[in-house]
Amino acid sequence: MLTIANDYLSLLQKGIGNIDISEVVQIASLINDACKNGNQVFVFGNGGSGSTASHFACDINKGVSYSKGKRHKIICLNDNIPTMLAYSNDIGYEIVFVEQLKNLLNEGDIVIGISGSGNSKNVLLAIEYANNNNAITVGLTGFDGGQLKKMSKYSFNAAINDMQVSEDMHMVFVHLMMKCLS
Repeated sequence: MLTIANDYLSLLQKGIGNIDISEVVQIASLINDACKNGNQVFVFGNGGSGSTASHFACDINKGVSYSKGKRHKIICLNDNIPTMLAYSNDIGYEIVFVEQLKNLLNEGDIVIGISGSGNSKNVLLAIEYANNNNAITVGLTGFDGGQLKKMSKYSFNAAINDMQVSEDMHMVFVHLMMKCLS
């Protein structure tokens, strides 16, 4: 167990070292501009990435926006469980995010898809829709970034071949956003 713990911590250190701070600053600037312009930010993912998306929305909506006149509009698409279940049951899980965007997305909004592998079909379909409808797309990925890194206009790639460490780096990104936007 000691070896496993040490190996994991070594991967975390490598992950921190892989962070491209210019990507972080660029995305924080996009989100800051969205707030100034009254645009919305949509964020979503599956599993652990879905939890990260929820955490992101909470941290920016409350942690950054509280007591400010101009507030961020962050919407986590995986937090509307009844809607997700209805689409999943009636049509298919691959469209749970894109169909919500069809109801809410405006030109100039930011769409942030989170996928450790970068290949989650439902995330890719939503990013494709956003790209085709003049939104600003951001992908948070791990490993080599998969299709999400290629499709997104902007990217934060953990660049590490471990799902849990990739997810940890995505949470570091969330907290960096909170610090940068505060």
